[in-house]
Amino acid sequence: MRRFLLSLALVIMAVCSHAQPKKTIVTVAVAPENADWQYACGEKVTFDLSVLKAGVPLDGAEVYYEISEDMQEPLKKENLTLKSGTAQINAGTMKKPGFLRIRVWATHEGVRYYGLATAGFDIDKIEPTTTVPEDFDEFWAKALADNNKLPMLPQLELVPEKCTPKVNVYLASFQNLRKGCRMYGTMCVPADMKPGDKLPAILIVPGAGCRARTGFYAEAEQGFVTLEMGINHIPTVMDDEIYAQLKAGMMAEYQFYNMDDKNKYVYKGIYAGCARAVDFLAGLDFVDPERIGVTGGSQGGALSITTAVLNPKVKCLAAFYPALSDLTGYLYGRGGGWPHAFRNGYMATKERIETSRYYDVVNFARKVNVPAFVSYGFNDMVCCPTSTTAAYNAIPTADKERWIVPEIEHWTYPEQNAARSKWMMDHLK
Repeated sequence: MRRFLLSLALVIMAVCSHAQPKKTIVTVAVAPENADWQYACGEKVTFDLSVLKAGVPLDGAEVYYEISEDMQEPLKKENLTLKSGTAQINAGTMKKPGFLRIRVWATHEGVRYYGLATAGFDIDKIEPTTTVPEDFDEFWAKALADNNKLPMLPQLELVPEKCTPKVNVYLASFQNLRKGCRMYGTMCVPADMKPGDKLPAILIVPGAGCRARTGFYAEAEQGFVTLEMGINHIPTVMDDEIYAQLKAGMMAEYQFYNMDDKNKYVYKGIYAGCARAVDFLAGLDFVDPERIGVTGGSQGGALSITTAVLNPKVKCLAAFYPALSDLTGYLYGRGGGWPHAFRNGYMATKERIETSRYYDVVNFARKVNVPAFVSYGFNDMVCCPTSTTAAYNAIPTADKERWIVPEIEHWTYPEQNAARSKWMMDHLK
């Protein structure tokens, strides 16, 4: 138990930004006994639980916990009073590959605190539930061909107030989807670039939502061209207030727009547009078209995989917790991918299920043929591990690397970002 508490303290100290949990006076610390949080089917899992105040177990802490399979209804619920602030919870096992999660709420002086942990069972055996439509390749070949009939009309506009002595920053855009409709991104270019240079490039595809794209400066300082895209067909360098209004208004729940029709679903233009962003980069005089990679997290993790499949100019991909993966998992009694369209039967019509097969990231993952880096955690309840693991397992290429950080939810540690950056630069240099 001492080793567990010490490890937990180090974890809390290391947490970085991106939806990270806030530090509080009271911490609910919970973890399975196995250090890697992994078990074989049929093996029983015990969770160590501690409620800590200022790092010390809180004697007599009142807690309520639930145990469930990933994103499913609770199998067990119980209220407990923790003697000496600690307990061991026997959670049972799983007979099939998947994830078993404990969620714990502790109340102290009228304030409620939360913690969770998730054990994985034979995760390498998790297989997708979705299937590939017979005309999948033809559908996307036509979508790309139709989009390519539209002139790209590329533009680069210097944004002086965002430039630094080492990096020049541009608002980049090109026509996409229909005449007069443009996709935008924030491009960072090394300021010391010389005429005739052909630099490697990294396309950063966005997570869900509507916000400014500040650009990736660090990689540009190391000799890379970076293009951080937006997918909402609005400029990426506006005031935050504008994005907040769009997010609350016309962009609310855009992920479900026209899901009844596979030919009109919102992600058709997004997937095709991200593939076009690669062509945009490849067409720049200062970019080496043989050294382009793509990366992103959540929705961006999904778009990293789809873009690498739809555009053969992509030479490698790095994805954090890819969304839109195995969307139909809920229809088979297990966790499914964000945006959780089919959870509890929500939106589960015949038309939407059929549409999902053309856009499910798993069906793109099955066709990945470039080096792939994937990282995620077991505690993620936005892009749940059942869905992200199904996507990773579907990637056929031998040159793939997975970095599991079991305790993280929908965020990353600095070490993960550093590893992703180094991996991409190594593959593109």
